Amino acid sequence: MRTPLLTLAVTATLALSACSTEQGTRAVDPAADGEPSASASGGAAPDPVPDGPVQTELVTVLDNGSGPQLCLGAVAESYPPQCGGPAVEDFEWGDVGAEKAAGVTWGQYALTGTFDGSTFTVTDAIPAALYDTMAEPEAGGLEPACDDAEATDRAMATPEDMDATLQAASALPTYSTAWLSNGTISVAVTGDAEAAEETLRETWGGLLCVTTVERTDADLTEVNTALQQALGDRLLTSGSSAPDSLDARVVFDDGSIQEWADATYGEGLVQVTSALTPVS
Repeated sequence: MRTPLLTLAVTATLALSACSTEQGTRAVDPAADGEPSASASGGAAPDPVPDGPVQTELVTVLDNGSGPQLCLGAVAESYPPQCGGPAVEDFEWGDVGAEKAAGVTWGQYALTGTFDGSTFTVTDAIPAALYDTMAEPEAGGLEPACDDAEATDRAMATPEDMDATLQAASALPTYSTAWLSNGTISVAVTGDAEAAEETLRETWGGLLCVTTVERTDADLTEVNTALQQALGDRLLTSGSSAPDSLDARVVFDDGSIQEWADATYGEGLVQVTSALTPVS
């Protein structure tokens, strides 16, 4: 069920796909240097199970012939789609919303029901076509890291210059992450910001901000790998959406996984969200 995401470049107004994809997705063995894994300090990760009815946002329900499954994680964009998750019981596809192809039936639904840790038993299912989408607006991307960004040479601000600059940023030994917003490239490093900016100005003459953070890209990758090992299939996705932080989406958290993550990796480093939420 888990689909780990190790994309540690910050997603913002415009994702920087050239931002060190290979480096950002490398696997790191936290115990490779003989030091104990970060997960050891907080003990074993909890595995909470809801004690009452829970609900989902719009999610994919898919049956490839073995019974319907609740796809809480990533869904492969194939036709038919591919995904997996907990078994679903007492579910009816209904008259709208379901599609069929190559022996697979799927559709998007907002479900309410109970979850025992392995099976989701449905008490109510609303297809996407009938779902009230009045939800909170999605949060925007990160703002530039500084308010006074300046351009030094507009002739050195082409897409090719941007790619070269992002590659140069990811090669910095103190590199943490980078993002683009309002026409400004922001780069976060853990070392000398002025020295990093001097290096980046060799390839970029457009708007640029270089800021200092606590953790490098390698630091976050190491914690992310340890987090995946500790949570296993409870973890749906994980990655970074802001400097000095990791986002972890789990099947269900009653607050105990967040408490464990704070105790294990440092308070506030890992932000845990739950795919299943109690019915209010």
